[in-house]
Amino acid sequence: MPRIAVIDYELCHPDKCGNFLCARLCPVNRKDEDCIVKKDRIEGSAKRLRPFIIEETCIGCGVCVNKCPFGAISIVNTPEQLQEQPIHRFGENEFVMFRLPVPAKGVVGLLGSNGTGKSTVMRILSGQTKPNMGMYGTDATKDISKFYRGSELQEYFRELEKQSKKTVYKPQQVSMIPKVTSGKVSDLLGEAMIRELELRNCADRDIAALSGGELQRLAIGVALSREADIYYIDEPSSYLDVRQRINVAKTIRRHAQDKYFMVVEHDLATLDFLADKIHVFYGVPGTYGIVSKPYAVRNGINAFLDGYLPDDNVRIRESTVFEEVERTTKSGSVLASFGEMSHKAGDFELSVQKGEIYRNEVLGVLGANALGKTTFAKILAEGHASLSKKIAISYKPQYIETDYEGPVRNVLQGVSDSDDFPILARQLDAGRLMDKSAKNLSGGELQRVAILLCLAKKADVYLLDEPSAHLDVDQRLAVAKAIRGRTAMVIDHDLLFLSYISDRTMLFMGEPGKYGEAEAMGLREGFNKFLKDAGVTFRRDEESRRPRANKPESVKDREQKESGEYFYS
Repeated sequence: MPRIAVIDYELCHPDKCGNFLCARLCPVNRKDEDCIVKKDRIEGSAKRLRPFIIEETCIGCGVCVNKCPFGAISIVNTPEQLQEQPIHRFGENEFVMFRLPVPAKGVVGLLGSNGTGKSTVMRILSGQTKPNMGMYGTDATKDISKFYRGSELQEYFRELEKQSKKTVYKPQQVSMIPKVTSGKVSDLLGEAMIRELELRNCADRDIAALSGGELQRLAIGVALSREADIYYIDEPSSYLDVRQRINVAKTIRRHAQDKYFMVVEHDLATLDFLADKIHVFYGVPGTYGIVSKPYAVRNGINAFLDGYLPDDNVRIRESTVFEEVERTTKSGSVLASFGEMSHKAGDFELSVQKGEIYRNEVLGVLGANALGKTTFAKILAEGHASLSKKIAISYKPQYIETDYEGPVRNVLQGVSDSDDFPILARQLDAGRLMDKSAKNLSGGELQRVAILLCLAKKADVYLLDEPSAHLDVDQRLAVAKAIRGRTAMVIDHDLLFLSYISDRTMLFMGEPGKYGEAEAMGLREGFNKFLKDAGVTFRRDEESRRPRANKPESVKDREQKESGEYFYS
């Protein structure tokens, strides 16, 4: 497949572009040959006349791509060295997947941009999606078994077809759990798993009342409690703080000693700590994805960040550079101050020391889950009485969901006229989302829309709760750049993300679910106190300068603990 044509039919509106503008302008069609043709397409229970691009006759001129007013068409050339049959294609002019990662004993990590097929291959390998080898509407499981003749995947698919291989899949969107499951945590997990995942404080709590981190650990616990041959875990670190991420990674590794695990993860420090080997995913998001050969973890992550995969001999992206930036303690004049705050909700008590909000400063808020960070954000967003003056706050909540079926541009209508909107939309790559149904957005897409909605509003302070959730590495860095330079408070658990954007920190300490105490302080002081409490040390990778968690009790771990430098010695 030297050329791939993909049409996003949710964005395609032939009746609004002058009656199939792409077909009328196509140079091949204008020569009375077939390239873009009109055919019926089944969409739900209805048939609709849609354009289809014949890839064999497409000359790749780009006219239809550039002239489509909705940005619905993508035509790309695949790498020259990719001379092989696809593993799966969702339909004519839809996403194409090439190759599959190989399950192995221990933990296999999957790393790559959103939209390059990580969840797709997890569904294929777990048996939820039947691979069709590019032949739409067919089940080619037997063909794929022949395709992988002589490899580990041949026997894997044979056993999957005979249903003799048991798989467990932990999905990405844990916020949906309360909608499909009721009861208490202790109804779903045994005592050992509750202890292992540190859920004792919420064991008798109703599932509907759990925080994001508690829902994540519940979902992981339910998956690990089931007996299976291979476990597929999609983004286990979302909503978890650093200590919980390391603890979950340790838990998965313990269970993986004699089992097969495959994990999708965007937190590079967690992935480095968790995986035994990784596959890198590359391609064009939403158009096609390719799975690399397996790499040793450190080499694979660094190759992904460098943008060049030596074993595949292909450049996949621009190089990512992790800058080391020294922050001043106070970045500007005081915008507003707040007095001491206390808040009680049931058995939980929150105490916040007085502090200041400085102009053009990003205050990074970190701490364990269930210590009151989101509660504090809501108190400020609602305009707490202790604020020295009234300020306009634009707030992005932790959980984002919508049942609105209209286009995204309608959701953004109130901010689309702001001066910042065009720049932010480009930074967050939101252009292609404008005509999509808000209800049908993925977790990462919905996150970017919510961030755009927050940052495009005119406000004195921008308050964002966990903006990195469900975003890949590049998207997190793009969001960080969009936030830098603003007066903002950002709650997050990705230490790379927070260290990149923060001028100071607000550290939350205490006992999760019982009490929380918060105080603003310098960046290094806050990170060191937090990591010391978590018992984890981080260093910078010598090659990529990215953060890496030291292995517990390693020489580097002991040295940093002895020096008191828990963060980037």
